[in-house]
Amino acid sequence: MRIQKYLSSKGVCSRREAEDFILRGLVTVNGKIVREMGVKIDPETDRVELNSAGIKDKKESVAIYKPKGIVSSRISSEGKTIYDLFPQFFKLNIAGRLDKESEGLLLLSNDGVVARAVTGDGHITEKEYEVVVREKINVSQITRLFERGAELSSGRRSAKGGKDEKTLPAKVKVLNNHVFRVILKEGEKHQIRRMCEYIRLTVVKLKRIRIGDILLGNLGAGDYRFLGDQEVKKFREVRAKNNNGVIS
Repeated sequence: MRIQKYLSSKGVCSRREAEDFILRGLVTVNGKIVREMGVKIDPETDRVELNSAGIKDKKESVAIYKPKGIVSSRISSEGKTIYDLFPQFFKLNIAGRLDKESEGLLLLSNDGVVARAVTGDGHITEKEYEVVVREKINVSQITRLFERGAELSSGRRSAKGGKDEKTLPAKVKVLNNHVFRVILKEGEKHQIRRMCEYIRLTVVKLKRIRIGDILLGNLGAGDYRFLGDQEVKKFREVRAKNNNGVIS
């Protein structure tokens, strides 16, 4: 087994991060520094160690409540950004964006495994939203739309070309005449807003309340908290499971 594959399968780091650590001389096999790519080890007999003291940037993942009107971007010309609101987290990357008019749970992280678990193409992490609409909800109509999926005119194009692919099936729970919750495993641009527009519903408030096992909870607009070790570990386990034990 290649060293980088072994480290990623153990949830130590992503495979790309492991390759960087190898090149920087931070990985040893049986006490000897290894700097070459492609070196294979026997997980049963070889001892692989990572010199974490040599890693300058500590892995951090933060849950924040993005207020409405804040841009999930580093580009200041787009408006007030998440990094204007949280300058202390400028070195962290956004995992799972929210559009400017949406609010709620957003993750910032410099951990590649967490980011890929949230934003990767495998659609492995649920994201739950609470949506308020102006018009009265037709329960059967909205349930059918989200649970069956819809072809959105400006959405994804199929790999073979041609018409747009359907959105993935989603779970819907109607709370009252104007509020529903929806659970997605994908994140097409403005997907919820576009799907509501498809059945002539006007979104007046869209708030993300959960990413995987991470809840917005009692966070208020502009608040944040660091994720605990067990929460980060859960993302690693989910990512590894999806990749047959290999975190890429």
